[in-house]
Amino acid sequence: MSSSLNSPPRGRFSLSRWLTDTTPRFFDRALQNLGRKQFKWLVLLLLLLSVPLIITPLRIWQQAVIALLLVIIGQFIMEAEEQESSSEISQYYHLFMVWLSLVTTLRYLYYRTSYTLNFDGWINSIACLLLYGAELYAVLTLALAYFQTLRIKERQPVDLGTIPQEEWFNVDIYIPTFNEDVEIVRKTALAAIACDYAPGKKTVYILDDGRPERYKENDPRRESFRRRREQIRQMCEEIGCIHMTRDNNNHAKAGNINNAFHKTDGDLVLILDCDHIPSRQFLLDTVGFFFDPKVSFVQTPHWFYNPDPFERNLLTAGRIPAGNELFYKVLQKGNDFWNAAFFCGSAAIIRKSHALEVGGIAVETVTEDCHTALRLHSRGYKSVYYDKIMVAGLAPDTFSSYMGQQVRWARGMAQILRLENPLFNPRLKLTIPQRICYFSATSHFLYGYPRLIYAIVPTLFLLFGINPIRGLGLETLAYAVPHILLALFTNHLIYKNVRFSFWNEIFEFVMAFQSGWVTMLALLNPRLGSFNVTDKGVNIAKRTFDWRSMRGLMVVAALVFTSLFAVPYWLLLRPEDWQAVLVNTLWSGFNLILLIAALLVGFEQPQVRAAHRLQRHLRVVISTANQTFQGTTVNISETGALVSLESLPNLPDEIDVEIMGDSTARVSLTARVVRLSPVSDTKTLLAIDFVNPSRSQIDNLILVSYSDVREWYSQKRQNSDQPFHSLGFLATSLTRSFRDIKPTARKQVRKQVNAVGELYWDGHFFPAIATELGVTGLRLEISGKKAKSGDRVLGQEDLHKMRSLKPLVGLLLSREEGNPSPSKLLAEISGAKEETNGKIIVDLNFPTQFKQRQSPKIKQLLQVL
Repeated sequence: MSSSLNSPPRGRFSLSRWLTDTTPRFFDRALQNLGRKQFKWLVLLLLLLSVPLIITPLRIWQQAVIALLLVIIGQFIMEAEEQESSSEISQYYHLFMVWLSLVTTLRYLYYRTSYTLNFDGWINSIACLLLYGAELYAVLTLALAYFQTLRIKERQPVDLGTIPQEEWFNVDIYIPTFNEDVEIVRKTALAAIACDYAPGKKTVYILDDGRPERYKENDPRRESFRRRREQIRQMCEEIGCIHMTRDNNNHAKAGNINNAFHKTDGDLVLILDCDHIPSRQFLLDTVGFFFDPKVSFVQTPHWFYNPDPFERNLLTAGRIPAGNELFYKVLQKGNDFWNAAFFCGSAAIIRKSHALEVGGIAVETVTEDCHTALRLHSRGYKSVYYDKIMVAGLAPDTFSSYMGQQVRWARGMAQILRLENPLFNPRLKLTIPQRICYFSATSHFLYGYPRLIYAIVPTLFLLFGINPIRGLGLETLAYAVPHILLALFTNHLIYKNVRFSFWNEIFEFVMAFQSGWVTMLALLNPRLGSFNVTDKGVNIAKRTFDWRSMRGLMVVAALVFTSLFAVPYWLLLRPEDWQAVLVNTLWSGFNLILLIAALLVGFEQPQVRAAHRLQRHLRVVISTANQTFQGTTVNISETGALVSLESLPNLPDEIDVEIMGDSTARVSLTARVVRLSPVSDTKTLLAIDFVNPSRSQIDNLILVSYSDVREWYSQKRQNSDQPFHSLGFLATSLTRSFRDIKPTARKQVRKQVNAVGELYWDGHFFPAIATELGVTGLRLEISGKKAKSGDRVLGQEDLHKMRSLKPLVGLLLSREEGNPSPSKLLAEISGAKEETNGKIIVDLNFPTQFKQRQSPKIKQLLQVL
């Protein structure tokens, strides 16, 4: 009965069903018999038919009707694609929306060029040219992005199990490092050693570029780097990898890798940034591609387990995709279709012989990875992009570090654009699609000045009457709105799980001044700038604002905010210009929302936890006394975990836990219970901290957490973009960023017991009942205030002494009354209170100086009580 209610009646014609089912399949049947030549003629015919749609003039009401119709069609296609299960049919929807968006965009551009350019006076002319140039850049960027993502390539790994192990390639694993914390390098090295591969065909190298000799004798950094180098050397000896150094720091990371190329013997080289921890299947999933002799490198995604400054400072709680997902989940797969995937410097395997053919890793730019890929593609070699997250890295913790990383990429891409000119350079033997993909990538970081122009233009009109658009009003909106919305809808089909609407604009505003400045300098003089190492693993203790990085954006935001106060004066003094005022007011209001969110990215939020938690679901066995409990981690770090249990156990404050990875790795630890929170009748959340883990336990925990991973939880993102909801969430950034961030309250957790006890106080024994017992302390209830012998009675003065002096007292504990040999313990009173019923509650802690002597007694009591 339910199915008949939810489905349309049989026999009734459904236009939406016909459009979504019949039309795409008709095109599928019609196109599958076309050859390449016929297909090119069909595309040319489609372009010719598009010309009238672009240039035909219409009255304003006609254009408004067409605009509404186009938006309805776009919305309909977007919803139909959401419900489509066939990837081939989805591709037709995608291609249709690309065509519709480009036709609408070009119609808007034709209208802007033919009717709205305002050269009335030199000030208006300058503003007009700047805005028009920004719009041309946006249209070019849109078209290039559509081309890059015309087809998304999904790859499956080559099964190495079908190839004899003696034929497998020898693989060197390079971990370049400069000044990073030794513990960060150790994690990556341990996981690299643990990577599954043929025995004897894998070698791990730590490429240590942290030379103390680069500093003078009296420079304190010299001694710091000397100590660090010795620690790195000792670590390599301990865990079984090779420590490699060089006598200079020429060309930074690229020079370090090139130096190692000439000293190691592997056929292939896996390059890992020192904070990129690989999962154990990395080599098995990637090496197989190299049995195609034309393949030069295999790139996999970069993924970061800690929040970047956008996620942390805007408090998105993981609801918004990270900035790198757009590139690694869509653009790289689109590039891969055109054999133009980029080498990204880490999480990639490169064929050493091919790299040496082009002179090793490129050193002429600060984005040496992309530059190297360009040269390899120019030699006619192939690249492979395999979209499986197999490294867990550290994103920059501070906004300033993040900014430095992005500025380096912006400078490097502009250097490649200036030095190599990938679109037109005849020396580069690239295909036309490869040229377009590289031009799109290298010109992308020029967005800084166009983004600022979009923010300033409406402000100039409202404050100073500068008008770069002639006849700005409802007619302009009739052409602009379908262009904007259809581009939004088309991008939704392409990026719906990896980029949410309007968040890219936040990123561009944040980086506008810095990227604009460095790209301009790089285009003028590509030799400027040097490679900078991005700081990782920095802990932020309190809220701060990065005034230095945000001062330019603050000026722009202040101008936009001030311009809105001019709106009433326009309406009072120039009511005939209400259409232009309306458009510029809406434009400025939208810009202000984006600018406020962009400024909040520079408002550093404190990190509550000392170590970043991984949202991993690992099997856990909890042992205490003669009981065991099964659970699953909700999240885990090197310092603790949150465990989900299907019961409400009676636990002491210290327990033994065994945590298991996705296959064979496991680690046994002692943990302290810091919180026990019932969620329902059948579920409990247990928060634990690991207690004094040994070096081997920490290493095993690292392998369980980061190496023994079948699939990282960010491989498939479930939530998708909802444009208006995305804008609303963005608009509430201000309320979230100023919300108090408090660490989760810790509650003393001990085992619930019912034991006979006696408290030795002031020369007398007072009878008591122990109601809670743990490794670190216990709770006593004293119901009778009179001592067991004599007339001594506990009074208010005794309670005052207990609370103020916190004295050391003696205890007798036993399972039952009359035990001739009770356990004798020493404890320190931490609190005492008298309840309304007359009972005295005393909390006691076991002193650490007696831990070694008393611990066996306490653990025995925990077993029997």
